Amino acid sequence: MSKVAVFSAGSWGTAFSIVLADAGNDVTLWARREELATAINDRHENPDYQPGVELPHTISGTHDVEKALHGADLVVLATPSQTLRQNLTEWAPYVEKDAVFVSLMKGVELGSLERMSQVIAEVTGAGPERIAVVSGPNLSPEIARREPAASVVACEDEDVAKMIQGRIHSAAFRPYTSVDVLGCELGGAYKNVVGLAVGMAVGLGFGDNTTASVITRGLAETARLAMALGANPLTLMGLAGLGDLVATCSSPLSRNRTFGEKLGQGMTTADIYASTNQVAEGAKSCSSLLALADRTGVDAPIAQAVTAVVDGRMTAQDMMEAFIARDTKAETD
Repeated sequence: MSKVAVFSAGSWGTAFSIVLADAGNDVTLWARREELATAINDRHENPDYQPGVELPHTISGTHDVEKALHGADLVVLATPSQTLRQNLTEWAPYVEKDAVFVSLMKGVELGSLERMSQVIAEVTGAGPERIAVVSGPNLSPEIARREPAASVVACEDEDVAKMIQGRIHSAAFRPYTSVDVLGCELGGAYKNVVGLAVGMAVGLGFGDNTTASVITRGLAETARLAMALGANPLTLMGLAGLGDLVATCSSPLSRNRTFGEKLGQGMTTADIYASTNQVAEGAKSCSSLLALADRTGVDAPIAQAVTAVVDGRMTAQDMMEAFIARDTKAETD
């Protein structure tokens, strides 16, 4: 049985550990808090992030980084994107020499404007053949309940993508492969920003016409940036683009849509952060995606407006009015 280390034991890391275990892997799930690792081992449950879901006995929890990484040929990273660099710097010395990194993260780093695969390469020195990403419509509670789902495994080395595909293919989880790491990562990061915008529309009480318009404009905005940076436009039409976007914007399980709804209802970003232990990646990455678009010369009105609302410089109502008032010659769908 192959060993996989998963960092860390949040909602998505725990759900993906179930996928890995069901596919026949021995999984060590690293938890930042020792008491959570103990609960995972004693109760075969993650009471904080996936309560009520029984974990396979091939999943063990640990707070010990060296123990988690020892003998692991796959290292799955599911930390908040803005903490990856600091965390990985601490973990990297214990990673096995030829281990492959698998990123589940969907964000762009503040400051550097690097995608998660780029941060992994910079911190660890791993080549592109040792870095893969998994992206798609992955609402973690549904994955944890083993509801049928599909995703994309992207790696510049197609053979490595296929290897990982085989390691995560289970009765309920169907992975596809791609070599377009850039497209998969941008689709995954940008859909969170669009999800925030859709959530704001819902929070304001608007209906399906409004949300469908925001989703469509969001997909066009994502595609503009991705294509300008060299991604395959077909990636944005697949699971890692449209599929992930639809799930995030349509489901009340989506953290980003829920965060947006609260903004639409008048809560501040600080109030929302204080009320939950979950991370809405779009609220953290919207400004970095806007900066990336600006640097690339791509018009990004949704990222611009969402960033302004998250920062408290605009209300959700002002955002929606700005979308309607926008010059129709400024963009095409």
